[in-house]
Amino acid sequence: MKTTIYERTYRMGEAVLELGASTKIMGILNVTPDSFSDGGRYVDPEQAVRHALQMVEDGADLIDIGGESTRPGYEPVPAEEELRRIIPVIEALHRAAPHIPISVDTYKAEVAREAIKAGAHIMNDIWGGKKDPDMLQAAAELGCPVILMHNRKDMNYGDFAADVVRDLEESVELALKAGVAGERIILDPGVGFAKNLPENLRIMTQLDRLVKIGYPVLLATSRKKFIRTVLDLPVDDIVEGTAATVAFGIAQGCQIVRVHDIKPIKRTVDMCDAMLYASPDTIRVK
Repeated sequence: MKTTIYERTYRMGEAVLELGASTKIMGILNVTPDSFSDGGRYVDPEQAVRHALQMVEDGADLIDIGGESTRPGYEPVPAEEELRRIIPVIEALHRAAPHIPISVDTYKAEVAREAIKAGAHIMNDIWGGKKDPDMLQAAAELGCPVILMHNRKDMNYGDFAADVVRDLEESVELALKAGVAGERIILDPGVGFAKNLPENLRIMTQLDRLVKIGYPVLLATSRKKFIRTVLDLPVDDIVEGTAATVAFGIAQGCQIVRVHDIKPIKRTVDMCDAMLYASPDTIRVK
């Protein structure tokens, strides 16, 4: 199987994120009271920073900080509350380890702008730039990488896989039109968002199709409901299921994986990379 990987180097102050030499691990840091698997654990900024640094020690290449839970049925929080939760953590982590890339998990332009000013480097938008019309303009003005995730308000798909591709291509078009540089765009298939169980499983088999859109792909499957459902296990006992999705995604060309359990996933990633980067069928694209 031929696998395409994109070579990108993001230099963001002292932080550098280099894609193309290995799969990168994004550590999840939810500073929320109600996230589905770790809500309430890291609301204290000092505890949150300690956890982030531990994730880096365990093998995380970058940290994704979120101040609003986006689990199914989530209650939106005002931008002011989101900022109150995340800004002290971003500032403290940036001071403690300025070389660590930080992404901010938000779909609000106001929150993204303030997070970047506080020391974050990357915008991670679960609505692919379609929720807040100012989000992509902010990314363009700040010159930062932006992760565009697949999401939609309805689940009225025609041809499911083709519709997901089209939706992501629309996000890319909006980003480019707003002035975001193409080399700063990263895509996310949005596993667990606007998809039922069969659709989540199906999009996992179509990841190489999303890679062919022409941008690096981030895969975020960690501890998600579709894994818990398939294995019929609780959220804290599915690391092997997450690892299986990570390995399957890497084989199809996903270059960043967003996870909670860093140590075991780091081992999974390292083994996958040893095979992937030794393969003559791995295609590198600059």
